[in-house]
Formats: sequence, structure tokens, C-alpha cells
Amino acid sequence: MEFGKKHLFCLIVILIIALSAISIASAYTGTGFSHNIPGSKYYDMSASDILSKYGNTDCHVEESAVCTQVVDGDTIYLDNGKKIRFVGVNTPERGVEGYITSKNFVQKLCLNKEVGIDIDDSKNNDRYGRTLAVVIVDGKNVNEMLLKEGLAEVMYMPPSEFYPYDWANGDTHVASNHSSSSSSHSQHTSTSSSSSSDFGSYVGNANTGKFHDAGCTSVSKMSEGNKVFFSSRDEAISQGYVPCKICNP
Repeated sequence: MEFGKKHLFCLIVILIIALSAISIASAYTGTGFSHNIPGSKYYDMSASDILSKYGNTDCHVEESAVCTQVVDGDTIYLDNGKKIRFVGVNTPERGVEGYITSKNFVQKLCLNKEVGIDIDDSKNNDRYGRTLAVVIVDGKNVNEMLLKEGLAEVMYMPPSEFYPYDWANGDTHVASNHSSSSSSHSQHTSTSSSSSSDFGSYVGNANTGKFHDAGCTSVSKMSEGNKVFFSSRDEAISQGYVPCKICNP
């Protein structure tokens, strides 16, 4: 009888471990999309500078609200309680190369500002309850900007009112192609990084989301493409970076 109880206990433990493994395996991990565009590319650009590169969108503002939080490059929260998932695009997940740059790009355009949304009439919400929509700032389509800047890939999931391939250009990635950014972006990365190598007292890592004193040992080990330069500690923190625990900047 004692052996039977031990046997049952072992089976229960095995089942718990198996269920946990299944749960982890089924958790959303994104498509694996990444890019190597450094945050320094947009460092000296204002929101107006970015917006001026694009024409007005044909999408229509159905609702307006203030963006209170930027979760990542394709998800924001509004003060009306809506969680918005940028329809038709996909940006790098947390911890993946390019995550910080895409997120900071959206922060610069949207955070603490009034934005408009054009909700997907064919499919209003995703399975997580987020509203699927085009995000509009000053009449410009932010979803389109993410694609054309190389900060996102096309993720077309019909039924959808929108066809994101119409926003894309030849260098834009699609969800079925998980390669990293194009050679033109790589070339820009090296040029931008070298021109900014002596700029700022603090250096952020776009991949980890941490920032360091310029003389920190971690900086010497950091890929040039991931370096983001800040002139002050407050600036780094305001852009979502956290202090390094080694150098405590």
C-alpha cells in the first residue's frame, strides 16, 4: 500500500512537470523578428522631424485618446482604457535585438500625446483582448512608419480591413521571413554608430535595456550596433533604460 502511494505521488509530480513544460512551450514568443537599427539613429530627431518624412494617411481617426504607456513597438495603452495592438505589423519582443529601438521610436511619437486610432472593422480585437487598429499621429500612419523605417515586419492576418503590404517598401520584412534587417540598414548602423561613438556620458544597450557609464567594462563588450548614447542619467531613464548594477551610473 505504501509503495502504491509513492507511485501515485511520482505520477502526479511527472504530470505537473509535463503540464508546465507544455504551458511554457505554448507561451507566445513572437515570430523571432529582429533588427539591428541602433537607437542613436533617432537620438537627434524630434517627433516633428520623423513625421515630416511622411505624407498624410488615408486612414480615418475614429477615436482619440492620450497614450499613457508604450509596452513595446506594437502595443500601447490609452487613457480611455483601451489596449491597442498596431494592426498589420510586428516588432521585436522584449529581450530580442531591436526591441528597445522600436519601443523608443513609438514612445517618441506617442507617449503622453493624443493619438487617433482607426479600428480594424473586419476584426476589432485579438485573442488577448487588445484593440486592433492603425495608430495615427498628426495625420500620419505610425504602423506604416514602423515598416518603412525597418523597425517592424509585415504581419498580415486576415480577415482585416487593412492590407499592410500597401504600406511596405522593398526593404520591409514579412512574418514568414524571420531574417534580420537588410544590408542597407546594417550599413546605416555602422555609419551611425561610428559617428556617435564619442557622444554622451552614458551608453545604453538597445538589446538589454540597461545603461552604463562610458567607462564601464560592459560597454567594451557591447556590440556597436546596440549602443545608444545619452547626455544625462535622467535622459536614459526617461527613455526606459535601467542602470547597470556593475557601474551604478
